[in-house]
Amino acid sequence: MLLIEPLVRHFLGIFFLMIGLQFAGRTLGLYRRLQFSHINYGERGSAPWWHRHTFNVFRAAILGVCMVRIFFDMDPWLGVFSSLYQGWILLAGMVLLLVSYSAVNYLQAYMHEDWRSGIDPHGDRQKLLTSGPFARSRNPLFLAVMTGQLGFFLALPSVFSLVCLVVGVVVITRQAREEEKALARQFGEAYDDYRARVPRWF
Repeated sequence: MLLIEPLVRHFLGIFFLMIGLQFAGRTLGLYRRLQFSHINYGERGSAPWWHRHTFNVFRAAILGVCMVRIFFDMDPWLGVFSSLYQGWILLAGMVLLLVSYSAVNYLQAYMHEDWRSGIDPHGDRQKLLTSGPFARSRNPLFLAVMTGQLGFFLALPSVFSLVCLVVGVVVITRQAREEEKALARQFGEAYDDYRARVPRWF
């Protein structure tokens, strides 16, 4: 535990910093090449708009907390669950975060130019993906993100990370429904056939 705890503490700060930098770099690179944003907030006040802003607030809070924890002991403020704060649980959380990171990168690479964050108002710029991982789940990318959220809770078992996990899962499941409604409108019968064959999650 003496070695594992500082390892995981530093890992979390660096991990979420790199996630932010990678997301920004990928988004800017796609915009530079294709000349349109792959991040879509949706109409102001709509459900996707609220989902995006909620996600952004929690993502910023997680990054801030994990960076500060490298230098200052703020765990009493986070409500750490001492019974879960054990080396093997922290390591399991770190492994899940790495699995999530690898899966997200694989899926975004698989989607290539069809990757979007949010609902693209210009549906003609996207294709309906039904092969590879999308032949087994309609939302594999969301599953990968939720795996990371669970990993964060295990790597920092606390009231703070539990709130992040619950809010994150709720927001993602609600956003999945909104995106599926948009895909049904865009692709019609083709999406209905796909939805009948492939489950939303597993």
